[in-house]
Amino acid sequence: MKISIAILSVAASTLIAGSATAQQRQTDDVRWVNQCVRDSASYPVSEQIKVMYCTCMVSKMSNNETRSVTQWERANPVARDDCAKRAGWN
Repeated sequence: MKISIAILSVAASTLIAGSATAQQRQTDDVRWVNQCVRDSASYPVSEQIKVMYCTCMVSKMSNNETRSVTQWERANPVARDDCAKRAGWN
């Protein structure tokens, strides 16, 4: 019985830690998207297209990426073109 309680306790703490990590990753992604939209302010497209484009770019980037979306898109033109097409930027 004590072993079952210990296993359940470890499983619960793992789930809580995992959800906190996922929430932190999501919050970080929102910050990246917002920065990308700000960086795109001078482009003559709608805010919706910018958000769609930036969300696509952030989703393609590694969770460990340290470069900004702007820096990353310059090094990854295929991803940039794909996201532009998906967002309707063209």
